[in-house]
Amino acid sequence: MRRNLERFPADFMFQLSNEEAQNLRLQFASSSWGGRRYLPYAFTEHGVAMLSSVLRSKPAIQMNILIVRAFIRLREILATHKDLAQKMQDLERKQQTQGARIAAVYSMLKKLMAPESRRRPQIGFTAPEKPDIEKT
Repeated sequence: MRRNLERFPADFMFQLSNEEAQNLRLQFASSSWGGRRYLPYAFTEHGVAMLSSVLRSKPAIQMNILIVRAFIRLREILATHKDLAQKMQDLERKQQTQGARIAAVYSMLKKLMAPESRRRPQIGFTAPEKPDIEKT
């Protein structure tokens, strides 16, 4: 990679920070007294694809194949989750509109089932009120 820097622009790789490199050393249990004198690089998906064109040894080629497959699988997983998130949003939107419709139907049924509060006019003959004789 160092001999082919023109093949690796900034968006293909980045150098790890001291903290990130220390976490890697702790994760892989490498010794602290020997080893690297510089911070390691991490490669993006495009950087890994470019590495496969630069590296020639069989173990490097096999490792690059595994890494590319991991990136492909990661992309598939992310696409699946994106589809699921979209479907959940659609379902939530439909549930809200259906809920509003059900509430409207329930309100109408409640009005129809409630006894009428206003009086209906009586049908038929009603006698006029008798005048109060005692008052006159």
